[in-house]
Amino acid sequence: MSEFDAIFVGAGHNSLACAAHLALKGWKTGIFERSATIGGAVQTREFTLTGFRHDFGAMNLSLFAGSAFHRKYANELNRQGLEFAPVADCFASAFPDGRWFGVSNDLEKTAGRMAAFSAADAATWRGLVAAFPAEAEHLFRLLGSPMSARALAGTAWNLWRKKGMSGALDTGRLLLSSPRAWLEENFESPYVRATLATWGMHLDFAPDIAGGAVFPYLESMANQSFGMVLGKGGADTIIRALSGMVTSAGGTIVTGAEVAEITVSGGKATGVRLASGEMHIATKAVIAGVAPKALTGKLLPNGSGDAGFDSAMQKFSHAPGTMMIHLALDDLPDWRAGAELRQFAYVHLSPSLDAMSRTYQQAMAGLLPDEPVLVVGQPTAIDPTRAPEGKHVLWVQVRMLPAEILGDAAGKIAPAHWDKVKDNYVERVLDIIESYAPGLRNKILGRAVFSPIDLERENPNLVGGDQVCGSHHLAQNFLFRPVRGFAGWNTPVGNLHLTGAATWPGAGTGAASGYMLAQQLGGR
Repeated sequence: MSEFDAIFVGAGHNSLACAAHLALKGWKTGIFERSATIGGAVQTREFTLTGFRHDFGAMNLSLFAGSAFHRKYANELNRQGLEFAPVADCFASAFPDGRWFGVSNDLEKTAGRMAAFSAADAATWRGLVAAFPAEAEHLFRLLGSPMSARALAGTAWNLWRKKGMSGALDTGRLLLSSPRAWLEENFESPYVRATLATWGMHLDFAPDIAGGAVFPYLESMANQSFGMVLGKGGADTIIRALSGMVTSAGGTIVTGAEVAEITVSGGKATGVRLASGEMHIATKAVIAGVAPKALTGKLLPNGSGDAGFDSAMQKFSHAPGTMMIHLALDDLPDWRAGAELRQFAYVHLSPSLDAMSRTYQQAMAGLLPDEPVLVVGQPTAIDPTRAPEGKHVLWVQVRMLPAEILGDAAGKIAPAHWDKVKDNYVERVLDIIESYAPGLRNKILGRAVFSPIDLERENPNLVGGDQVCGSHHLAQNFLFRPVRGFAGWNTPVGNLHLTGAATWPGAGTGAASGYMLAQQLGGR
């Protein structure tokens, strides 16, 4: 039995960032991770062939690079080996008619490409980029602040003081708008609209869902203004750096150590019991980086003592699932739309807003989409160290998918468990990519496929293959994440806290949840 100031259940990047801050404040921290590998959904492993490093889930580290945690601890992280690979050509979309559009961090390049579709859209884009720094101040302040009355009041006051009532209402309207509403209001080209709308689909915002406009807006404006950042050698560069910070400050990280129960006495969390039977004591805090249903359904076998909280946590809604396809390639895809696409970090394949909406509805109905949204990541176009010389890896995210298959929108695959269906569905995905990049199959040296159920097996927080650990729709975001009254990483159990993508401010690699909780517990 060991005694710690703080015990962490799970070693995702939010937990690691929280533990690192507390350890540097003098807290004795212990992290217990069920898997053999730390990092949660931020991992890089040789899934296919030796020397080919694939990001398991997250690939884009821009949020981490721009985070408050990184600003404070950049020197410490660099000493622990953190390395970024900057991206100039950030994201693009290829279309069935052979055209393409992409956003680079060179404004003239992006605006020139956009003008080929619409001169009016190019002018709008320039205006949005010019206005972005002022707008970003308020949005990033909101997303980087606790969901407390004091913080919200400060954000609202700053917004009103600098933009006035009409400007503040415009920002509020953006936060409430659907991607389609914002895109159709600002852009006339369907190609431009579709390219930007795909960022909503990285979360769970189909084009017509309220509250989703801010994600295409922020991602596209940030990529244009700052570029994108990948991890040198893999996304796990942030995990290795964070874990190094924890252990160098005296913290303990134990893998292969599943927490079976959070122990509670007198209404306060007192420690954990491992599946092995080991008991460990926490004198100040237990911090669980788990999906909501796991907290009240497993780790607190007697509940939290608050029936309303327990019920709400069990009703926590997850986003549709994802399939990940990792390919080791002899060469990058030969995109029919143009060789320039080979240098982009992401190439999205989804032809229109209506196609995205249809795919989302099919998945929500339990159907295998006939034309899923494909996010094709080309990390070795930016960072060749991830593969042997001259070779490449491809990172393919297939969105949106049902966890339980009730049918096939194309009428070709009989409903069955994902273990029986995934190989057939992979062929559908490869057929789609081949239609945009002929000859891809001939370049494949090895492949590894994770169905939505495989993703959950690897990481139980990815419930049903939900890579963002919970819907971000308005009813489950901001003051309602994960549930009303508990958006401050708190629970009804004293000294028991939550962190991770299921808590405010949600999914992404920015570590904001863990860092804000750490500041709340240990001071700035």
